[in-house]
Amino acid sequence: MALSVKKLVIGLLVVAVAATATILYTWQRIEQADAFNQAILSAKTPQTDLQSFEAKYAVAYWLAKHERFKEATLLFAKLIDGSTATQRAAILHNIGNIFFLKAIQVTGGNDNSTRDEVEYLLTQAASSYKNALKADNSHWGTRRNYDRVMSLLPEKPTPGVGESENPGLIMGNIPNGLP
Repeated sequence: MALSVKKLVIGLLVVAVAATATILYTWQRIEQADAFNQAILSAKTPQTDLQSFEAKYAVAYWLAKHERFKEATLLFAKLIDGSTATQRAAILHNIGNIFFLKAIQVTGGNDNSTRDEVEYLLTQAASSYKNALKADNSHWGTRRNYDRVMSLLPEKPTPGVGESENPGLIMGNIPNGLP
């Protein structure tokens, strides 16, 4: 009996040490996640997880929110490789938003070049939203934005507009965010 009590005590000690180590590690990760989130919210570079998908996505999202669309689009496009379907949907949603916002911002009258530019941007937005929905059809915001863009596009597209996709963003073979 004494031998089995010793084994039981040793086993319980091992479990207690493992549980304590797990709790400490989890607490550390929670603190790192909180620091990461605070850094992103204050537009500072996070000190942990610098190469994570979340860090890169947050930087691209921040750039898009501050209307640095070209840089944001490039960063989002780089994130597509190796992303999950849900992540691809968020990335493509955000790329669609960038094109949509750029189309809304185009000013300069009602001449043909302005109309063609707006149509091109809306076509790119529609393509991004459509591919986001192919990757993950559960996002209502993407559906709503896709419907809005489609309602703004002319029924008969202007020949040549929207045919050349942005380099690096060819949507045909991409597996699938401002939400």
